[in-house]
Amino acid sequence: MRYAKCVGEFRPSPIRGMMKAVINPNVISFAGGMPGNDLFPIQDVRDIVATLPEAEFETAMQYGPTDGLPALIDLLTKDMAAKGFDMTKNRIIITTGSTQVMNIISKILTDPGDVVLTEDPVFCGSAGAFCAAQGKIYGVKLDGEGIIISELEKALELNPKFIYITPTFHNPAGLTYSRKRREEFLAVMAKHPDTVILEDDAYCQLYYDEDVRNEIVPMKTYAKNEQQIVYCSSFSKIFGPGLRIGWMVIPNNMYEAAEICKQSIDACTPQLSQMLAYEFMRSGRMTRYVERLRKVYKERRDTMVRCMKEYCPEVTFVTPKGGFFLWAKLPDGLDIDKYFDACAERGVVFVKGQAFSANYENNGHIRVSFSNIPPEVIEKGVKLMGEELKKMLK
Repeated sequence: MRYAKCVGEFRPSPIRGMMKAVINPNVISFAGGMPGNDLFPIQDVRDIVATLPEAEFETAMQYGPTDGLPALIDLLTKDMAAKGFDMTKNRIIITTGSTQVMNIISKILTDPGDVVLTEDPVFCGSAGAFCAAQGKIYGVKLDGEGIIISELEKALELNPKFIYITPTFHNPAGLTYSRKRREEFLAVMAKHPDTVILEDDAYCQLYYDEDVRNEIVPMKTYAKNEQQIVYCSSFSKIFGPGLRIGWMVIPNNMYEAAEICKQSIDACTPQLSQMLAYEFMRSGRMTRYVERLRKVYKERRDTMVRCMKEYCPEVTFVTPKGGFFLWAKLPDGLDIDKYFDACAERGVVFVKGQAFSANYENNGHIRVSFSNIPPEVIEKGVKLMGEELKKMLK
């Protein structure tokens, strides 16, 4: 088969390759970054579907505008404006999941060989989208406060087309940029106005500590050159990933290219999914649901942190203030592959940190997700991980 050269650039997701294990009820999976199955608002969805007028149901079953269901766009536009976004200079495009934002931005900005900056570690799904567009990924290291500014300044000498960041509840690192680091980042990027900033904020509503709320204000709302920033978020974590709905807030001067690009990918995001999201948000159900999620996920986060300290005291990590993930550094010299295999034999899986390395390097970390597992199962799984860790350290 005479495949295109770009096929060789595709970067498969190790997480997708583990999905059979992730959904196996006999396996304790800390691998998938998934919402809790037991928490989905199934009755709300049933009620919404049952009360949809026939005319709206017909609309939901039909093709729709490429940029999205007008009612949902209007609702999100008002919501974004209330949060400080300048919606006179930006527009919303509804996407088929937020990963589609990565695909669209890559396609409209990247020529083969162009440099794309990411954090290191980086979400492997986003890295895969950038590689598929034949961008050359260059990772910039993180510390406890966010991207390392001195490393960023060096990387910008490569003249990147754009930089992809997740400053709030990072996947996989679990950290949140401090306000000081965000301002330092914006000050550096202001010197490089031709480099677009792609700000991914998929977990923004899932904060578990009230004191973090002042830290997690989207940078696009206060950057002096907010037109340099494309902001994106998702309904996947606050409604359901199976609906495949994300959105971007994109500057007016980039809107047409992005909208045409989406036309070529899938014409439009499913109308039925958008109709459900619109009604879920408009009716106030989403606000109540997210409040419930915060309480449940906070308990699961707290359980994971406590158990890691109790059963795996040899590892180090930053306690996540929100999101789904804990990023754990294993003891130096530990064979991560052997450790993974030993845990898998005991029925526990996680994701090796190499999956999130910008250059596929072994970084000595693992990512464990706490969102889809009840506290008692988290404790059982981490205890098994601790037992295997102690065996390997003897």
